[in-house]
Amino acid sequence: LLVSKDLGKHLLEVEDLLQKHGLLEADISAQTERVQALNAAALKFSELEGYQPCDPQIICNRVNHVQTCLEELGELAGKRRKELEDSRQLWAFFQEMEEAEAWIREKEQILAAKTCGRDLSSVLTLTTKHKNMLGELGSRRALLHQAMKRGEQILAKKRFSPGGIQEKMREVRLRWKKLEEVTGLHQQRLQEALNFFQFSAETDDLVAWLQDTYRIVSSDDFGHDDYSTQALLRKHRAVVEEVEKHRAAVLALRKQLALLAPEHRQGVDVQIRVVEVEQLYGEVAEVAVLRQQWLQDALAVYRMFSEVHACEVWVDEKEQWLERMEVPEELDEVEVVQHRFESLDQEMNSVMGRILDVNQVVQQLVDGGHPSSEEVRSCQDHLNSRWNRVVELVERKKGQLSSILKIQNYLLEC
Repeated sequence: LLVSKDLGKHLLEVEDLLQKHGLLEADISAQTERVQALNAAALKFSELEGYQPCDPQIICNRVNHVQTCLEELGELAGKRRKELEDSRQLWAFFQEMEEAEAWIREKEQILAAKTCGRDLSSVLTLTTKHKNMLGELGSRRALLHQAMKRGEQILAKKRFSPGGIQEKMREVRLRWKKLEEVTGLHQQRLQEALNFFQFSAETDDLVAWLQDTYRIVSSDDFGHDDYSTQALLRKHRAVVEEVEKHRAAVLALRKQLALLAPEHRQGVDVQIRVVEVEQLYGEVAEVAVLRQQWLQDALAVYRMFSEVHACEVWVDEKEQWLERMEVPEELDEVEVVQHRFESLDQEMNSVMGRILDVNQVVQQLVDGGHPSSEEVRSCQDHLNSRWNRVVELVERKKGQLSSILKIQNYLLEC
């Protein structure tokens, strides 16, 4: 049993042989105690004085022979255990290599069947799974490294033919290298797909924002008075600031597109999409400028109407006063009226400045092609007409006062 050359043909068989060898070693251990007891008893016969049933030398030789055989048996058992343990180490190594190859094949099949996703959500899910696989790859790499070290140790012992061990190690190393290359390639494809779908999602968000903003800046609500138009103008200026902030994002689209993988950036749809975004942004920016101008024009119109109203109130008041006023004939009363006209001249100069400002605003609105040009022009003509009437009335009254003063002065001289 101990000189058998059967060291097993696989790990389970070696484990079975080691188990049987352990039983044999236990049996040898038990027999060792018995032999030692028998040897001790036999040696007593070699020490007898007087009658000796056997030659003491024969007894000693026999005891030494049995002891030597027992020691040889122990040496054979130790050698057999060492050989079986080396065999177990060898077959354990081959089993680890087989398990590694099976794991590699499994991952190769998984990677071969994997896609890169159809949208951002699926790509993110696949990326998470791939990260988990990279973790498994790292753990398996450490185990494989340890197995390879054990293979090197087996080769260093030179107990077995190195051909099969070296070939297996070389084969597994090549397959592992290929797996890492495929894994790296798949990770790169996932990253490229992630970049593309993130680019598409950001582009879609930008388009949605531009469309919403276009609806806002193309609104035909310009307010109904000074206050509401000012509120709309403030809101619109905030929108214009946001439009300007998004300019950088629109300009960066082509740079981002250039960084995508060729299979993604060369697609006709994505290139058309970028052009559409640029065109839409240009339209939004253009309409925003026009709306700001329209709001400013509307504000100018409402302020002009307000100013016209204030001027017309003053004109109404003075017109009524001038029409009711009768030029007195008494000198004292004439002088009072004359002082009133002096104050009126100062007021008229002030109102005249306001009316000139109104005329200037009206001219700007008309020259700018404002849609309310006719209404504004009509309002201007009406105000100017009433102002001219007041001026005529003032001049007429002044002329009457001047005539009365001349008559009074003539009478005084006489």
